[in-house]
Parts: sequence; C-alpha cells; structure tokens
Amino acid sequence: MAKKNSKSTLENTSEELVKWVVKGMQEKKAQTISILDLRGVPNAFTDFFVICSGSSDTQIDAIADSVDEEVWKGMQINPHVVEGKANREWILMDYYDVVVHVFHKEKREFFKLEDLWGDAVFTNIPD
Repeated sequence: MAKKNSKSTLENTSEELVKWVVKGMQEKKAQTISILDLRGVPNAFTDFFVICSGSSDTQIDAIADSVDEEVWKGMQINPHVVEGKANREWILMDYYDVVVHVFHKEKREFFKLEDLWGDAVFTNIPD
C-alpha cells in the first residue's frame, strides 16, 4: 500500500475548507468574494485568505454564522479564533490553514488586504 503524502492531504483539506467557506458566504449573499492562495508566498502564515463584503452589520454577522455552520456541516471543524463579532465591521475567523475575513464594505476598502498580499494567486467568485 502506498504511503499518503501528508502535505498533499493537508493542501487538499485546506482547498476543501475554502469551498465550504465560500458556500457559507454565498448562502447569505456575500459580495465580492475573493480567494487569495498564499501557498506560494514566502513567509505566509496560512494557505488561504477568503475575503468577502457585506452591506450591513446584520448581514456581516449572518455571513460569519453561515460560514461557521457550513464548515461544521461539511468538515466538523470549528474556527480556532473568531474576532470582531462585537462590532461587526470586520469579522475574522481563523481555521489555521484558512483565514476568513468578513468585512463591512467600507472597512474592506479602507484596509485593502488584497493589496497587502499582492503576490498571492487571486480567484474572484462571481456574485
């Protein structure tokens, strides 16, 4: 029996996790969903960023809850850390290999994470 390549298995796991995150975002009509593949970026601390925008505090909270629910249903994984639920302007969910950013539209434009990680491979998901 061939031995599994653990790195390949981990990469597949992070790619699968990204799919569940995007599904959760789409369930609540998140806007401008972007996947940043950071695996080829030197010194990156995670495999992927998944970033989206919402238009209200309520929607941002609902998107984060939906991501949490879909990831749990699909993979039985809880985020290691969730930050920003109290102010609902930028909710960060850390799944180690995938970091999720749910922004209020204006905050996303202000912080411009995509510009900071310009070496990443970008995939934009149509609304």
